[in-house]
Amino acid sequence: MAVVMGQAGGGGTEGGDAGDDGTAAGDGIAGGDGIRTFPFPAELAVGGVGMQIGPMGTGRTWHTEAPLHRVHRIDFHVVMLFTGGPVRHMIDFAEYEAGAGDLLWIRPGQVHRFSRDCEYRGTVLTMQPGFLPRSTVEAAGLYRYDLPPLLHPGPAQLTALQAALDQLRREYEDTATLPLSLHTAVLRHTLTACLLRLAHLAASSAQTCPPHADSTFIRFRDAVERGFAVNHSVSAYADDLGYSRRTLVRAVRAATGETPKGFIDKRVILEAKRLLAHTDMPIGRVGAAVGFPDAANFSKFFHLHTGQTPVAFRADMR
Repeated sequence: MAVVMGQAGGGGTEGGDAGDDGTAAGDGIAGGDGIRTFPFPAELAVGGVGMQIGPMGTGRTWHTEAPLHRVHRIDFHVVMLFTGGPVRHMIDFAEYEAGAGDLLWIRPGQVHRFSRDCEYRGTVLTMQPGFLPRSTVEAAGLYRYDLPPLLHPGPAQLTALQAALDQLRREYEDTATLPLSLHTAVLRHTLTACLLRLAHLAASSAQTCPPHADSTFIRFRDAVERGFAVNHSVSAYADDLGYSRRTLVRAVRAATGETPKGFIDKRVILEAKRLLAHTDMPIGRVGAAVGFPDAANFSKFFHLHTGQTPVAFRADMR
């Protein structure tokens, strides 16, 4: 195993990894024996700001108790620009192979796993969701989970992205010429410019790019992310958000091509798959974790959407 994401000042850039059964040592947050979630390590960032940037290399891990090749999830963004390869990396049930000049963008909540057999070389950027203003978050599509994690910039795009990351790293490491408040403001502006380039690349790389989402869909999407484990009702989301059901249907269909119910069910199924594949939680507990107190109802729902029972899906993943 040869993975490390270093940073100026000697800290790491990620919280750690999950154990063989989805649990882990370290400082992660977990519910029972669910997948461990590791928070952004702000205490390791230069000046305590909500981002880090530095080189990937070999010889260190973030948590010696938790090997990097085990499945885990994080609550922040990771962008890796590779200068070597190939590197194989698992993100949400898909294996991606990146080479020199490629990027991987891992978003908060996605389960992923580093390869124990690959060397990760290049530059890594991590950022806390709350570090940037909401307008920037939306403009840069930071929560466009429909976009592919693996990006292949062309020569001109790669040159521009590398220059933007180099400038961001210089600003990040320069803590002497500006007071902290101005240093942080400069970092936010520089990071925004870099992310807008990255977002354009991600959108242009997608086979299908939904129309620009309006605020109605954005509010619905955020509400589903917060509440999918307990609330599967389109009418309840509409009432909570102050929209008519018809308004919500139009907004979600325009942004995703799906119905609101389809959008909710897709998120529930993804989380169920994550828990089935990467933990040893009993089927009934997995169902309860995604809003189905009755195990039989969960199994019917899962089979309807995947064509497999939860037991069969888990067996295929092992």
